[in-house]
Amino acid sequence: MQTAPESIRVPLIVLATIAAGTVLFIAKDIAAPIALAVVMGIIVAPLMDALGRIGVPGGLAATLILVSVVAGLAALVFALEPLFWKIVDAVPTIRFELRSLVYDFQGIIQGIDDAQEQMQEALGAAAKVAEGAAEGAKEAAAEEGPEEGMPEMPTLTDAIFLAPIILGQFLIFAGTLYFFLVTRHRVYAALAQRLSQVGESAQLRSRFHRAEYLVSRYFATITVINVTVGFALAGYLMAIGQPLPLVWGAAAAILNFVLYVGPAAMACGLLLGGVIAFDGLMSFAPVIGYLCINMTEAQFVTPSLVGKHVALNPLLVFVVLCFGLWFWGPIGGVVAIPAIVILMSLIDDPASRSAAPQETRIPRKG
Repeated sequence: MQTAPESIRVPLIVLATIAAGTVLFIAKDIAAPIALAVVMGIIVAPLMDALGRIGVPGGLAATLILVSVVAGLAALVFALEPLFWKIVDAVPTIRFELRSLVYDFQGIIQGIDDAQEQMQEALGAAAKVAEGAAEGAKEAAAEEGPEEGMPEMPTLTDAIFLAPIILGQFLIFAGTLYFFLVTRHRVYAALAQRLSQVGESAQLRSRFHRAEYLVSRYFATITVINVTVGFALAGYLMAIGQPLPLVWGAAAAILNFVLYVGPAAMACGLLLGGVIAFDGLMSFAPVIGYLCINMTEAQFVTPSLVGKHVALNPLLVFVVLCFGLWFWGPIGGVVAIPAIVILMSLIDDPASRSAAPQETRIPRKG
């Protein structure tokens, strides 16, 4: 295979990378579901191979896996739907409770210094006046309509215009997942032949399969861990009387797949949920319990089960995750970690290490 001279190889790589990134960003409505489907196909590839070993035809096996994945996603959407609408309905209550908490903390801080007694009284009076004005505005808004400046809920017209886009992305995802599962060995062989030097295609093809195995094993382990975290959180929330504990547990299990950002979003959600469900310091009980569970999982459970095989630089993981979220939104956050693991597995040369299966290490959480 003819190669470019060394003097222009690096500029060509830089220009090609910029051009490819620009195209992927512009075409994210198509490229993002395709990338998500490829990652999902890599994760479920061992199941595809297991069905093949027991004699299930490739097309039928891919169909069964596709139906199972779609059914699982639909079940998650239906499970989280009550929580979403409960939070939407409770937005005014959340705002009022947060305002009350701010006033309470102001009173605590102002009470530390007796010299600020007069200022404290003035602020307390102002707070009562502001609270009364807020109550009056809330009643007026209930009579006159939505408060100006507040974001409005999507209307039926918005949903009608958005539905074709979502349906199109879903069909792209389903089609890509099916055909990738059916033809993935041929895809690996074609890529290895195109990207490798003469006589090295078998080695590169072996790296593709090794990366597939590594990502699948990682996600299988992480799935077990995250489901356990979800059940632990659901049990804790049930014990303290938090509404919808099973839904919160399912949300925690799902968001835990997105390193750093997912747990942070879950903590914010539980803080709001505690403000809605409880009064006083008890409002912090749900988020404190979740942080304890998450810290135990990130510092002890995950390192012991996953850390022996995987360890990328946490800074690299965080930067890649932030870039993925900016580049493709939530799908980018899901795809970012598997993509960097696959890339590191392809770059890593197993011949440079012992024959023992000490694969590239994947990021520890925490």
